[in-house]
Amino acid sequence: MLLIVGTVRLPAENLTAAREVMASMIEASRAEDGCLGYSYAEDVLEPGLIHVKELWRDQAALDRHFETTHIATWRESWPRLGIHGRDLTVYDVGEGRKT
Repeated sequence: MLLIVGTVRLPAENLTAAREVMASMIEASRAEDGCLGYSYAEDVLEPGLIHVKELWRDQAALDRHFETTHIATWRESWPRLGIHGRDLTVYDVGEGRKT
């Protein structure tokens, strides 16, 4: 499995406009074969900081994700929304366990 964790930033005044685009991205990504989890979360203390967490079955599923229309639409929205400071890391992980 692949775990992607990181952040993106945008001006806090653009959060309302960004929520609709992010919701579409999340819904479409979660529907993809091989997507085991996909979420964005607004930071409680730092407006405009969005935490990203994705879980993919394998590299093939992630590669297909990068070719989708919804990710192209998401990326096209970045200049309008002021998305910047993208900092994501991909980790190879095994099966999870409850703590």
